[in-house]
Amino acid sequence: MAALSVAEALAAVLAQAEPLPSEAVPLDAAVGRVLTADLAALRTQPPADVSAMDGYAVRSEDVAAPTVLRIIGEVAAGRPFAGTIGPGEAARIFTGAVIPGGADTVVIQEVTSREGDRVTIKRPETKGRHVRRKGYDFAAGDVLLNKGRRLTSRGIALAGAMNHATVPVHRRPRVAVFATGDELVEPGTPPAPGQIVHSNGISIAALARTEGAEAIDFGIVPDRLDATIAAVRRARAEGADVLVTSGGASVGDYDFVQQAFAAEGMALSFWKVALRPGRPLMNGRLGAMHVLGLPGNPVSAYVCAVLFFVPLLRRLAGRSDLTLPRETAVLGRALGANDERADYMRATLERRADGILVATPFTSQDSSLLVPLASADCLLVREPFAPAAEAGSPCVILNLQF
Repeated sequence: MAALSVAEALAAVLAQAEPLPSEAVPLDAAVGRVLTADLAALRTQPPADVSAMDGYAVRSEDVAAPTVLRIIGEVAAGRPFAGTIGPGEAARIFTGAVIPGGADTVVIQEVTSREGDRVTIKRPETKGRHVRRKGYDFAAGDVLLNKGRRLTSRGIALAGAMNHATVPVHRRPRVAVFATGDELVEPGTPPAPGQIVHSNGISIAALARTEGAEAIDFGIVPDRLDATIAAVRRARAEGADVLVTSGGASVGDYDFVQQAFAAEGMALSFWKVALRPGRPLMNGRLGAMHVLGLPGNPVSAYVCAVLFFVPLLRRLAGRSDLTLPRETAVLGRALGANDERADYMRATLERRADGILVATPFTSQDSSLLVPLASADCLLVREPFAPAAEAGSPCVILNLQF
């Protein structure tokens, strides 16, 4: 099977991915989720004319010039005034309180002085001043949050003000993760000679949770076919929407992942991408479960997850912003010509005084190096067969937002 381009591989990963079904969730659990239906206001906001300031509710014709008015009551938020403001009268009023009958204006307290039941209005005020009219923000029945919108904290605030206790959103993707390799040990375990500390599963599960998915990390699976098949079956039993493996996806003597998937009847889409880092990347379906077999090298696994796993999760979650946006920058150092594989180089970003972003790739781009990955601000994208480029030349980056 020939290696696919990054674009071809991404298209294959997303080809059979559809947004997950809808579910109603409490408002406080909906942040980051995508609406499956339009949301209309269940009430009018504000529900009546209310005061925007602390002061005095008056009739505008009484305050066309400085004057003295008689105070006949007080109005606080949540405690409407039962009376009516007549000629020469005023009511003490506080922010958010309903404007009493007869009044149409609020005079702020800073331009008044009070003695007993009399208030002196020191300057004229115009009709409607400091009054928020009924429906000033929205009216019952207004569609204010549309299907397909991803709810932020601001959207949550609006939905709450609209009087929605629950909202219809796409179900969170459920992800199962495991790594294969007899050489791996869990963090906190002293490695024996020839062993290394495992980090791929932890980072991929963390990335899934950052994207709003539920993640189950099965840990390390031994390099045995029966153990790998058992892990695959466990993922299916757990109802995973996506199974992500790392390591063992190539064709070595101890690479059993592809064999295990074949034994379970997986429909293989591809297993090689013309990509650096990350050539041995496997994709397929086991029934309803999407499968991604990531490379074992930690940087390769992470870059492939950014390029393919994140878009898949976003599609399942109903999002439209599937891939990281491409931005322009200039090179911080010269680069040689590229070969036939697209290159995603780890780089730092710095903004010059003139506002231009400078992307400087690390000198070593080895796919085992986690320190440069953790220090990177972006991935610098070089297309296949890109010519040599001098420092200061334009380049394209993917900002690492995770």
